[in-house]
Amino acid sequence: MTQAVLTESELTLTTPAQGKMAELLGQVEETIQGVRVFATPGGCSGVSFGMTFTDQLNDDDRVREIEGVRVIVDAGTLEYIRGVEIDFVDSGDGDARFVFNNLQPVSGSGCGTCGSQGGGCS
Repeated sequence: MTQAVLTESELTLTTPAQGKMAELLGQVEETIQGVRVFATPGGCSGVSFGMTFTDQLNDDDRVREIEGVRVIVDAGTLEYIRGVEIDFVDSGDGDARFVFNNLQPVSGSGCGTCGSQGGGCS
């Protein structure tokens, strides 16, 4: 099965994010297809995002390979994540995490303001 390609205009990874994903992939023993980015209802923009390892590709998945890391996004998530940059931030105090930059606000969200870092609401 040939997967549709996820383009750079749809999703990008910063160099730190690429490095951390590659490091994490190297620690996984089972065979996986890549890192799945997904959206779930809730969160600041009306949608929250997460990532997990996946061992399967679905018909509606789009795939982008970046420096040996395969990022997989399904069609439902793509409508929310288009144009997003995934970064990895390590502030050195134990707070190391992936952040989603350039999130587009979703109408009807339940928060007053949101940072472009994809972090919490204020």
